[in-house]
Amino acid sequence: MNICKRLSALSMIAGFTVLTACGGNSASGEVTAADGAAGSPATAEAAAPAGGAPVTIEFWYGLGGKLGENMEALIKKFNASQQEVVVKGIVQADYTETEQKLQAAIASGQVPAAVLSSNIDWARKGYFAAMDTLISQLPDFKQEDFVQTFLEQGQVDGKQYFLPMYGTTQVMYYRKDAFEKNGIDASRIKTWEDLAAAAKKMTVSEGGKTSFYGWEPMWGSGNMIDAVLSKGGSILSADGTKVTIDSAEWIDTWEFFRKAIHEDKTMRIHSGGQGWEYWYKTIDDVMKGQAAGYTGSSGDQGDLDFSIVSAMEQPGWAGVGEGKPVAQAIMAGIPAKAGAAEQQAAMKWLAFFTNSENTASWSINTGYISVRQSALEDAAFVAFSGSNPQIKVPLQQASHASAPFQDPTGGKINDALTIAADKVQIENIPAAEALKEAQQTAQAALDKLK
Repeated sequence: MNICKRLSALSMIAGFTVLTACGGNSASGEVTAADGAAGSPATAEAAAPAGGAPVTIEFWYGLGGKLGENMEALIKKFNASQQEVVVKGIVQADYTETEQKLQAAIASGQVPAAVLSSNIDWARKGYFAAMDTLISQLPDFKQEDFVQTFLEQGQVDGKQYFLPMYGTTQVMYYRKDAFEKNGIDASRIKTWEDLAAAAKKMTVSEGGKTSFYGWEPMWGSGNMIDAVLSKGGSILSADGTKVTIDSAEWIDTWEFFRKAIHEDKTMRIHSGGQGWEYWYKTIDDVMKGQAAGYTGSSGDQGDLDFSIVSAMEQPGWAGVGEGKPVAQAIMAGIPAKAGAAEQQAAMKWLAFFTNSENTASWSINTGYISVRQSALEDAAFVAFSGSNPQIKVPLQQASHASAPFQDPTGGKINDALTIAADKVQIENIPAAEALKEAQQTAQAALDKLK
């Protein structure tokens, strides 16, 4: 799924778990001097498998459902395509668990060679290897072909530490029959006010109990932050010295969702559960005819039946303009403590995943955004988009999207927003109260950097 399925997942806030040795460095049977040397560049000579034996590496990823199945299929395709590297996929519950376990693995020195995770602060601390030397050893890599806004998200202090695997943005999925039954034209929903009116019209209640919800936002701060950005709000002031999450744009937007969930009961939130359980419950409500639509990841397209649903962009606000939700790259990194052979093998795997044909195929099968510009010219993608126009919605939205927030406090601002979102969405606490407390906590964390 997506960091992106919720931004709280991207902030990686939970306590770190203890991990037994995963054997990430020893998987190939080699332990080199580069093990434990942060940022040591792997060379082609060091990466050559001894005796012609393939280098076996672990790749950790927190993907479930059809998305996980697509990852498994691509790993098998890579392993069958050459004889130098064998990738062993290790599945985690979600993005958060991936980073929690990586934290423990780094501490133990037993790391995977590649991981679907990115942490700018950790890169600066030397926990991830810079990829520039590794990339330079792949003459067919064509770095300029990447969507530059995605590629730039993986750069830290002028060096490439993370490679974008796919792009994501949160779009709107709706039941065609529910909209048609209520005379609602999706193309005319341009603002959140329009959506609220449509949700109210489609909601079915009896005896004070709602049996059919007009809309279901996704649990967490992500959907509501997107809506705030579309209203003109910001997380930090222009000079980066003040946390601005208690402004009118924030309060009005989050109160809009609180009221719809708890007072009007035209919207519902699924929360908690294991891994992506809350996410799939939300999707199930729509697919089983218990809700008219939901806001979710572009990557959900692989789990949806488009004979039942369709997709549209997130709306803006009346008098403000078009929506400006975040478009973010889901990135992979190479832990610095991986051996030289493992780093080189990991780079070959990541380059294979992101080549034009495979990134186009990934987009077709999952709904995520391709990371290479040339993927849009791929014959299979051109043919698919002609008969499946929903695949274009994330691309269209990404053209006017906001950049992802880089938390200068190492996640404390995002953590404060996650806590505030739960208070609004689950505890029915007024937005002004929840955001004021979050602002004070976040500001205190920001002030410590001075």
